Amino acid sequence: MPPPDTDARLSETTMPASPAIEITYCRLCGWGLRAGWMAQELLTTFAEEVGSVILTPDAAGGVFEVRVGDELIWSRKERGRFPDIKELKQLVRDRIAPDRLLGHTDTP
Repeated sequence: MPPPDTDARLSETTMPASPAIEITYCRLCGWGLRAGWMAQELLTTFAEEVGSVILTPDAAGGVFEVRVGDELIWSRKERGRFPDIKELKQLVRDRIAPDRLLGHTDTP
């Protein structure tokens, strides 16, 4: 068991456990690279706000969904397409940091 000083330092530097973003993708369709790229973009953009980004492979066929916590914010099945990274960042921002500006991502 580490000394109490170590526990205190770890808790000060550990990121919060929420909000979590989950990207569920069809592994059979080969969408893992797209999901990984989008996860990296979200982690970079929301480094201070996001607790984690979870990649969940699915074998149901054609699935590509993004959730913030329990809220589904994107479904390829419902919208008939993948999100542009700009619109995905805006959707995430609107839920986890609504007052945050996204720079060039906010311009039309």
